[in-house]
Amino acid sequence: MRILVLCTGNRCRSQMVQGVLKHLNPLFEVCSAGVKPAEAVHPLAISVMKEIGIDISSHYPKSVNQYLDQSWDYVLTVCGSAKESCPIFRGKVKQQLHIGFEDPDAFVGTTEEQIQQFRSVRDRIITDITDWYKKELQFFL
Repeated sequence: MRILVLCTGNRCRSQMVQGVLKHLNPLFEVCSAGVKPAEAVHPLAISVMKEIGIDISSHYPKSVNQYLDQSWDYVLTVCGSAKESCPIFRGKVKQQLHIGFEDPDAFVGTTEEQIQQFRSVRDRIITDITDWYKKELQFFL
């Protein structure tokens, strides 16, 4: 099973989704990318994932362009707000779907409020991705 997770900067949400999917099934090949890749994965994304035992500290943002010539079983877009434009994948893909999440990096507040926002998005990712996994990919359980 090959899954590509896309968002704008590949800095937070797509990295967390990649970590959750690999945690659910380590045999899956899961990659993430962005249309405008950031310099690095957000440190709070790494931190809140570590809190639940998922290590994404070795992840780094990548461009969707490096995956266009590959075949994918699923391409999953995860951008959330109407202010964002979700990437359109033009490569070889069996099924595209969208499960949107708010961008925790866009939240403005104190450090503790930002951490809480990252946790909130992380928890929603866990719920929504696990539900999708159980519905669509149950034969891989």
